[in-house]
Amino acid sequence: MDILIVEDEAEIAQLIQLYLEKEGFSCRTCRDGLAALEMFQEQKPDLVILDLMIPALDGLEVCARIRQKPGSKDPYILMLTARGEELDRIIGLSTGADDYMVKPFSPKELVARVRALLRRTLRQGGQTQSYRTSSFTIDLDQRSATRHLNDRSESLDLTTLEFDLLATFMSYPGRVWNRTQLIDKLWGDNFFGDERVVDTHVARLRKKIELDPANPTFLKTVIGVGYKFEDTGALQV
Repeated sequence: MDILIVEDEAEIAQLIQLYLEKEGFSCRTCRDGLAALEMFQEQKPDLVILDLMIPALDGLEVCARIRQKPGSKDPYILMLTARGEELDRIIGLSTGADDYMVKPFSPKELVARVRALLRRTLRQGGQTQSYRTSSFTIDLDQRSATRHLNDRSESLDLTTLEFDLLATFMSYPGRVWNRTQLIDKLWGDNFFGDERVVDTHVARLRKKIELDPANPTFLKTVIGVGYKFEDTGALQV
């Protein structure tokens, strides 16, 4: 697994690299936002450890630009910062970060979080390889998602987590999922972070599958409980 470490404090970058390479990961480092984007383009990493306060472009901007770049490889992003206020965490997650750590941190905990992120997969129970409803088709083998509108179809450009989230909802149309259940399904037992990361990813998914994200037709909120997916004539294939 290839990891890009974006950290302007050399000692911290070296410490992170040391611990991760001991665990068998391949690491590259850089110290500013522009260099991070260049290195990201040269060799797409599996995971980016991204400091929030870095020169040239800050971590929030780097995170947002990575998420905007098209490509088959969508990396996990672990945001690292000395600031721990709730607002900073929410902003970081809303730009597309998957997890958030506050300095000072335990190197062993950081390694554990990296492993947890890289283990995230959609755990399937059964032999179904695709799901289809009247408005969507999702192929688990090809990891492709299609939306059907009237007499035409269009491919959906989803991130790894957005794809897994949609697949989870489509696997049980009509079922209400709370945050804890979605975290267990998508992230597993080693989840670290704020449960509200689920809300962030649901909002991002709605922007891609709903005609009017503010008034969702498919991915609905069940107040006080969680979320559910509904589509007329829902049928597993």
